[in-house]
Amino acid sequence: MIKNAAKKLYVTLIFIFLYAPIVTLIVLSFNASRTRAKWGGLTIKWYGALFRNDEILQALFNTLFIAFTSSIIATVIGTIACISIMNLKKRTRTLIIGITNIPMLNADIVTGISFMLLFISMGMRFGMETILLSHITFCIPYVILSVMPRMKQLNPHTYEAALDLGAGPIYGFFKVVFPDLLPGVFSGFLMAFTMSLDDFIITHFTKGAGVDTLSTKIYTEVKKGIKPEMYALSTIIFVTVLVLLLLVNKAPSENKKQKTKSI
Repeated sequence: MIKNAAKKLYVTLIFIFLYAPIVTLIVLSFNASRTRAKWGGLTIKWYGALFRNDEILQALFNTLFIAFTSSIIATVIGTIACISIMNLKKRTRTLIIGITNIPMLNADIVTGISFMLLFISMGMRFGMETILLSHITFCIPYVILSVMPRMKQLNPHTYEAALDLGAGPIYGFFKVVFPDLLPGVFSGFLMAFTMSLDDFIITHFTKGAGVDTLSTKIYTEVKKGIKPEMYALSTIIFVTVLVLLLLVNKAPSENKKQKTKSI
């Protein structure tokens, strides 16, 4: 009895520590007062002010554009790289996999400074292009990490059978291999998108003047006080991500139910 109560208390405390900050953020987004220390009643005026704030909306657009573009390109490059790595000899494959894991283990500040020095030595002008290049680069290892387990589960004889039956290399790949890789590719895309969306340190070192993402914009706002519009924006982002997660998790369960009914 005491053991079960302790387990429930432990789980409850974990959920409180995880979600209390988010609940506080959502509550403050409906606070009529500009100060966090005073409750001024319920209001949605900060949501209206958010969509009238051109600076925040531009930062949001930059963030989503960089996240979508870098994650799509990183997913394509990472998937191709994963296929190539799996066709190498075992010793070479182990070495290459170890090298691709280094950026994930490396400190973000070291990676950010490295990118900054590289772009300076190449004479590149800091801006959207340098942010995109850096995000694509550090997202590729996460895609490889997500696709690699699916590659290891593939049966190579199915692709060979498709070629023997007259399918071309490209057609055979997209008809036989790619459908099995798709879950790993999709999870790699989501991982890359999340890492790009959440990044601050690397973006801070590679962005130019006048280019801001949400993370760098919020960092700038902290110095002079966070505007309540940021609470509203963070709430919208949280709700959107929550809905997407529910939809993504609901789709496989529905497919399983349909397969069970058909059987």
